[in-house]
Amino acid sequence: MTETAAPAPLPALDRPRRFHFDWILPALFRPRATFARIAEHAGDAWLTPLLVITVAELARVAAVGTVRQAQAAMGQVQMPPDFQYWPPQMQEQFMQAQQATQGPIFIYALPAFIAVIGVWLGWVLLAALLHLALTMLGGRSPTRNTLNVIAWASLPFAVRSLVLVGFAMSTQSLVNGPGLSGFAPTDGTPWSAFLREFLIYVDLYLIWYLLLAILGARLASGLPAGKVIGGVLATTLIVFALQALVGFGLLQFSGLSILRTLY
Repeated sequence: MTETAAPAPLPALDRPRRFHFDWILPALFRPRATFARIAEHAGDAWLTPLLVITVAELARVAAVGTVRQAQAAMGQVQMPPDFQYWPPQMQEQFMQAQQATQGPIFIYALPAFIAVIGVWLGWVLLAALLHLALTMLGGRSPTRNTLNVIAWASLPFAVRSLVLVGFAMSTQSLVNGPGLSGFAPTDGTPWSAFLREFLIYVDLYLIWYLLLAILGARLASGLPAGKVIGGVLATTLIVFALQALVGFGLLQFSGLSILRTLY
């Protein structure tokens, strides 16, 4: 009898990789070729960008916590922009909450937990809604492709977090009115408070994300540009409006305001 030789193992370069750190800079600065590769990737390629974004968010939380502790030690409190329009009882509750939440759990642990949940849940919601929208518009790409595209398109949010880290550590202060929230009315009405929460997310990094998401979704789905742009804009608006609604709801309970992800 002749023995059949066992097949030789695949060369290391041909084995599927779990991490693609070499795609990070090209995805940000040479996106067309990189997202063409991401859109056609047969496996799960979303882990690398999500890890990068998560680490950047945790670094931001650590930097913000360090500044908050330093400000608390000097008797400084970061007031909301529309604090002067709050009722006196709500202002008093806010100040009491600030004094009661100076421990590491409230300064580091809870914001870190919320930041991580926000990264991963936001990715799932964006990808799921976008895949549904593109499918309804005639796209037939697998769900995996949309998950990969949205994960890599979200890398500008990691850049934003690292910029905020640099700002906090270099100035020992926090950004007051991030994004376009500084342009929201400060008349104390519920609509103004909700608009401010929504405009927090509107900045150059959001535009960067939208451009990458539109490019990647078009390459993955093969749909016309108009349909892809409409799908990406609609789903992004829905998800960020939901996040703003959560922030607005927390603001209505000043004792819970520490649960918001702070800049």
